[in-house]
Amino acid sequence: MEEQFEAFLTGSDNSVDGIVTPIHYAQYGRAYEFKSIDGTLHLVISRDKKGKWVRVDGTEPYFSGWVEELAEQVAKAKQL
Repeated sequence: MEEQFEAFLTGSDNSVDGIVTPIHYAQYGRAYEFKSIDGTLHLVISRDKKGKWVRVDGTEPYFSGWVEELAEQVAKAKQL
């Protein structure tokens, strides 16, 4: 299994630092869970059946751009 890595998401005022953990998510299989260091943000993304990154769980409200932003960081982490 892949290891955890540090990531950040762009917030309305500043960046939100957190840890991403690869997980298994019921109907989606492999997913990535972002939890902010300060505990204010939780986001889980995975690929749908067409291969598109989608939000499958997390706190509200959230910025829709976070899905792609986190997906890019997942891709970079997998290359390391």
